[in-house]
Amino acid sequence: MSQFIKPDSTLWTGRESDARSYLHEKVLCTHADILKKTNTQKTVAILGYACDEGVLRNQGRIGAVKGPDVIRTQLAKMPNHLNENTQLIDVGTVVCEDGDMEATQKSLSEMTDQLLGKGILPIVLGGGHDVAYGHFKGLRKHIPKGKSLGIINFDAHFDLRSNKKRNNSGTPFYQIAQDCQSDNLDFNYLCLGIRKNANDKILFETADQLKVFYIEEKHFNMHYLEHVQLRLMQFIEDVDHIYTTIDLDGFSSAFAPGVSAASPMGFSPDIVLECLKLILDSQKLISLDIAEMNPKYDVDHQTAKLAASLAHYVIHNSQEG
Repeated sequence: MSQFIKPDSTLWTGRESDARSYLHEKVLCTHADILKKTNTQKTVAILGYACDEGVLRNQGRIGAVKGPDVIRTQLAKMPNHLNENTQLIDVGTVVCEDGDMEATQKSLSEMTDQLLGKGILPIVLGGGHDVAYGHFKGLRKHIPKGKSLGIINFDAHFDLRSNKKRNNSGTPFYQIAQDCQSDNLDFNYLCLGIRKNANDKILFETADQLKVFYIEEKHFNMHYLEHVQLRLMQFIEDVDHIYTTIDLDGFSSAFAPGVSAASPMGFSPDIVLECLKLILDSQKLISLDIAEMNPKYDVDHQTAKLAASLAHYVIHNSQEG
C-alpha cells in the first residue's frame, strides 16, 4: 500500500524577515488537486517520496525514508531570490506502507503526471533510487507520442540490475529499459560518475548491451570539464525532453556521508553544478529528483544541505514557465 501525506508547514521554518527573504516565507503548502493550470507563471513543486523499501530489498542500509523532510528543513532556511511571478509549492509526500514499493511508485507516477499537466516543474525528494522508476512512468505518461525523453543520472551505479527476483533500488533503469523495449521507445540513458569499484562486470556488459552512455568517475571532474560538457551537449541535442536524477551516493562521502551506500571515491558538487547549468540552459528539463538521502548517517546535516543546495540551484535557474 501507499499513502499520500499532506504537506507539513512546520518543516518550513527559519529566520524571519520583512521581505520574504527566505524560502520558508515564500513556499505555499497546498494539494496539487486545487492548483490550476498555469501558462504564465513559473511554478516549481516539491514532492516527497518517503520510501526505502527498495534499499532494503537491495541489501542496503535503510533510513532514506526520512530523507524528504530533512531536505525540506534545510531548503526552508535558504535565501529566496525568486520573483513575484514564480511560485514555490510543497504538495506533500508519497509514503510507502507495508513494504508495497510498487504501489508507492504508482502513486508517484500519478502525481508527477498531474503536476506536469498543470505546467508545473516537479522536484522529487527521496527516498531510495527506486524513485526513478515511478518518476519515469509519470513523465512518459505525460509526454506526447513521438517525443523522446533522455535520462541523465548523476550516480556511482548504473542501477541496471535484473529484477527477475524482485524490484529494488538497484533495478529502476533496467525496468525502464524493459518498458522502453515493450513500448518500442528508445532507451536514452546517460550516467555520469560511474565507478568500477561499485559495478560488477555483468552491469558493465548490461550497459553496453542497452547502449547506455556513461562517463566514469575518473573522468567526471573539473579537469575533464570540456570533455564532460561535450558529451553532455551531444546527449541533450538528441532528445526532446530531459529527466535528471541525482543519486547522492555518487558524491564523495567528504560531501555526502548521509547516504545509503557511502564511499570516499566519488565526485564533487562543482562538476555536477556545471552539468546542471548546461541541462537548464537547454530548456529541456521537465523534472528532477534527488535520491538516497539517509539522515541516519549524516554528519552535521552536511548531506541534507548538499541536497537542498542542489534543489535551490534548480529552483532558481529553471526556465520560465
